[in-house]
Amino acid sequence: MWIKEPGPITDRITLLGKEESCVYLVGKDEYSILGGGMTYVVPDIVKQLDRLKIDRSKIGRLLILHSHFDHVGAAPGLKKLIPGLTIISSPRGMELLKNPKVADSIRELNMGLLSANGLADKAGEFGLDYESFPVDDTVSGGDVVNWGGVELQIIDAPGHSSCSIGVYMPEDKALFASDAGGIPFGDTIFASGNSNFTKYQESLERFATYDVEIHLAEHYGAFTGEEGRSFMKRSIESAKRTRKYLEESYARTGDIRESTAELTDLIMEEAEGYFLPKPVMEMVVEQMVRHIAKVMDG
Repeated sequence: MWIKEPGPITDRITLLGKEESCVYLVGKDEYSILGGGMTYVVPDIVKQLDRLKIDRSKIGRLLILHSHFDHVGAAPGLKKLIPGLTIISSPRGMELLKNPKVADSIRELNMGLLSANGLADKAGEFGLDYESFPVDDTVSGGDVVNWGGVELQIIDAPGHSSCSIGVYMPEDKALFASDAGGIPFGDTIFASGNSNFTKYQESLERFATYDVEIHLAEHYGAFTGEEGRSFMKRSIESAKRTRKYLEESYARTGDIRESTAELTDLIMEEAEGYFLPKPVMEMVVEQMVRHIAKVMDG
């Protein structure tokens, strides 16, 4: 089953946010949020917490699974609105988020989405007035944490970004992979090996070693039952197809820009209605083409 609407997934996992920007509330009496979302979904998250009668003071942590703008934008605002909330990332994630250029880019891109949603005047209220991006602590691949009685296993997952991590919740057989596990959209899974396509594929294989019944993505919802069990297999197959397209295009053109334009047009045509604008998608595709070109050119 593909669950796109905010609400309970299990008795200890609840989807919050919007279809295109999902975060997950984990726990029963004490809570953590997995995923950092986009700034413009902050009011949705707050309304959903209130509707569920969640005591915000019992939400202790927010774990960022990677540092891209669309996965961290809600964190500063939620930190303002939830007393004592601790923001956590991977060590590499903290390094990037503390970089002023990265922090400024996150602010700028989220401001654009706030404006597009008629919320530009809420930037300060939603935390985009930060001087330094608020990250308080880190976890690393191999760590096992117990937050509010919930065991979470941290998984290194580079490839989509250099700072990507995933989380496995053994009691629910639930995998929170973020974009490192592929991005579901329509009938396909977008292979998002932005940073290093080879490492991205290795991370998918690592995820596939876990016993998963529920796959929780940060764009376009969660998958349970057979769709949850088969998600990673489908993602691995999608990555193999995408790598073939990348290699064939670059072998034919020998030009990174030409292959980027060609493949961006193909992806945007197949993924009509996808939330990322074409210029951002073009940057993503160029990163993937550059890695493939480097591998092919030796």
